[in-house]
Amino acid sequence: MKKHAFLPSRISLAAALVAALACAPAWAVDSGSTGADGALNPTVNTEIALPPSGILNYTTINIPAGVTVKFKPNAANTPVYLLASGDVTIAGTIDVRGGDAAPTGTDGDGAQGDDGVPGAGGPGGFSGGRGGRDDAAQRPAVIRGGAGLGPGGGLGGVEGGDGCTTTGYWHYIGAGGAYGKDAYPSNAVAYCNASVTHAVAYGSDLLQPLVGGSGGGGGRGGTNYPGSGGGGGGGAILVASSGTLTLTGTIDATGGDGGGLAGTGIGGRGAGGAGGAIRLLATTVAGNGKLYAAGGCINANGNRRQSCGSDGSYNQYGGSIGRIRIEGDSITYNGTTTPTYVHGDVGPVFIAGAPTLRIASVAGQAVPAVPTGSNDVTLPAATTDPVAVTFETTNVPVGNTVQLRVVPAYGTTTEAISPAITGSTAAGTASVSVTLPQGPSTLQATTTYTVVVAAEDHALLEKLSRLAQNESVHKVEVTVALQGGARARLITDSGKAFEMPYEALSAVGFKG
Repeated sequence: MKKHAFLPSRISLAAALVAALACAPAWAVDSGSTGADGALNPTVNTEIALPPSGILNYTTINIPAGVTVKFKPNAANTPVYLLASGDVTIAGTIDVRGGDAAPTGTDGDGAQGDDGVPGAGGPGGFSGGRGGRDDAAQRPAVIRGGAGLGPGGGLGGVEGGDGCTTTGYWHYIGAGGAYGKDAYPSNAVAYCNASVTHAVAYGSDLLQPLVGGSGGGGGRGGTNYPGSGGGGGGGAILVASSGTLTLTGTIDATGGDGGGLAGTGIGGRGAGGAGGAIRLLATTVAGNGKLYAAGGCINANGNRRQSCGSDGSYNQYGGSIGRIRIEGDSITYNGTTTPTYVHGDVGPVFIAGAPTLRIASVAGQAVPAVPTGSNDVTLPAATTDPVAVTFETTNVPVGNTVQLRVVPAYGTTTEAISPAITGSTAAGTASVSVTLPQGPSTLQATTTYTVVVAAEDHALLEKLSRLAQNESVHKVEVTVALQGGARARLITDSGKAFEMPYEALSAVGFKG
């Protein structure tokens, strides 16, 4: 059987410049739109194909009531960047939700060809995990559900630990995906007295870099039917206007639901994907519309939106909430948001120069410069383990290591840590040997390093202190991922930690 390495794409963005018009209003916020795509004014439900960068440059945007706009993801699955040099009016709906997993067994249309198929992530989000395969003998290696994709992918359903039997109910179900908060622990943990294992939050409320939610774990397989897949993570979208952004409609980045189940000998249900990301940026943000980045749920007994986990209790299987941020010189918006939005000062649309990390090759086979996340590398059946996975870094100090995570379509995830990165900060390399399971797998990688701020650099220390609630900053920890970009934590002399995107530090002159 061939082995496939699926690589989630690293986001690469370029900011466009706004053409200066002699008669243009003196707007305080520059969205960065070139206006090259003209005006967006759909009169019917519309799906827009995203360009490779994910950036759409409009003059104005007007989505009327009753009209829904969706986006066809590009090969790199970037977030959606809606830029407008003029005003933006959203009275209808912008939909970047994560996809629901397919119904399994006799549920839904009863078609079994898609049993166990997970929900796809919204643009910039991550897909759910596959449902475990059916097996009359209920062998754990066969029935394990696949983990959701993304930095906060939920674990797949499997037999319980510490003496639990495979006939117990609670551990059939996958665990929810994470993003804005930690995912809720599966009730299997409480029921079986196993160690608490759940997906953890990632990213920053600054939403730079912009990234979506992670997928929910797939349910374990049954005796006659597979488990259902996990829901996809909600997508990520930036809407930026140089003028006024008025929202009276809806922007929805909710995570997808796990698939429903029905029939004799069914397995476990897939869990919900995490909510995605919504960032609004304009000179003025107004309106009373709705912003949704809630987590997905499970589909129980033919009923969607069950056990969403909104209370965080152990018997919930929903994905965690995502993130919502609004930036503007004037914010009069008073609509409904789930979760509560974060209000911040107007920041740059894009910032360049952040550290990067990519997987360069697997078992000697080059990885595409822009991986799609699906069949990027196919290894011959004769390939022997372990195989070498090589990495390339930019703006990452040498001497640090890379953590590789292997997420198979079925079964448990494994991790490996590379030797130290060699080369230079500008261009580094590393390699690690890993055993790849049979069948398709997704490879995810991160690197984390620490920079100690020089005591004599008083100007930089003062700027960093302002980002840490005026506490004295001792060092900076930087984490770089394949998708989701770089993020940083300021560590103060008192031991407190303040997490933020790397771009926030770059903006005040930090380099490291």
